[in-house]
Amino acid sequence: MSRYSLSLGQPTLADRLLGRGLAIDAVLILAGVALTAIAAQVTVPIWPIPVTGQTVAVLVVGLATGALRGAISMTMYALLGAAGLPIFSNSSSGIDWISGRTGGFIIGFIAAAAFAGWMAQRGLDRTMLRSLAVATTATAVIYLVGLPLMAVTQSLSVEETLQIGFYPLLIGAVVKIAVVTVINTASWAAIRRMEDRDAARGVGILQ
Repeated sequence: MSRYSLSLGQPTLADRLLGRGLAIDAVLILAGVALTAIAAQVTVPIWPIPVTGQTVAVLVVGLATGALRGAISMTMYALLGAAGLPIFSNSSSGIDWISGRTGGFIIGFIAAAAFAGWMAQRGLDRTMLRSLAVATTATAVIYLVGLPLMAVTQSLSVEETLQIGFYPLLIGAVVKIAVVTVINTASWAAIRRMEDRDAARGVGILQ
């Protein structure tokens, strides 16, 4: 396995499971694109606006793979969708999704994955409360990028922007933050149990 890797800092979930190396980096980046594309097609009918799994995938990819790999995954996702692959929500695609009302949110995915990954590489995502804080802040990053760009591209006032792109999505955002928090916390707990079990077996063999 190559000692070179795009993963820096403390090991992320993917590093703990697969190790580090450029080949692993490539697989994880492509897997991140695929996961986000699949999650974008999953719709949960929550009032007032149905929620897709897209944001969940973005944050999970960032947390699991780290800042650079997560950002590259989301950049590839945006570029491939803009080029015509039907990987945005509702199997949509095209440059209009990047330059139009939702483009800012897709760009925000890159920043959110990078932020979540950066926090993971600092070991700040490994408890329930820390995972919740990271998921909440990363979600806020998406809105901080997406809402201003929506306002600019659609010539909307601040209140109009909030009415269209923020207030109706709040319930879904809370649900997705909770889902990401549970997934990340449960994953780290499972890894710790696995490592403890392996360590115990090693001690048993030595004895």
